[in-house]
Amino acid sequence: MNRGLSGLLGAFACLMLVGCGEDWGADQHGANVTAQQLDGQWLLINYWAEWCGPCRTEIPELNALDQSRDDITVLGVNFDGLQGDELFAAAKQLNIKFRVLSVDPAERLGLPRSAVLPVTYIVDAGGEVRESLVGEQTAEGLLARLDKLRNEG
Repeated sequence: MNRGLSGLLGAFACLMLVGCGEDWGADQHGANVTAQQLDGQWLLINYWAEWCGPCRTEIPELNALDQSRDDITVLGVNFDGLQGDELFAAAKQLNIKFRVLSVDPAERLGLPRSAVLPVTYIVDAGGEVRESLVGEQTAEGLLARLDKLRNEG
């Protein structure tokens, strides 16, 4: 095989592996969250726990925000690392309508482990973490932060 074709095949194989590695894992329903589904979206990554009172209070706000905007995706992450049926049951009990990741994206995004909950990270459409918000959030407050960050470029 000539060197050009060999190099091209190698590059193609690398791209295929990178594409597979970009997926975000399964959600609370067992459905795969793919990079393609999140492409071009601003992400609100919210860490929550069943025992966290402010988390419970802000969930309806996050549900409304996720359902009302096509350019924003809310992703939940259970602080206690629940998986499978336990994650599904906790999300259902708290009436979480947005997707909850079963794989914590902290390493992928370079997020620190927060000592307090809730915490919400705003990630721009290019995958850059733009802000971290500690404490209970409202849909109105999150939209204001998003608008400010978008205007900053």
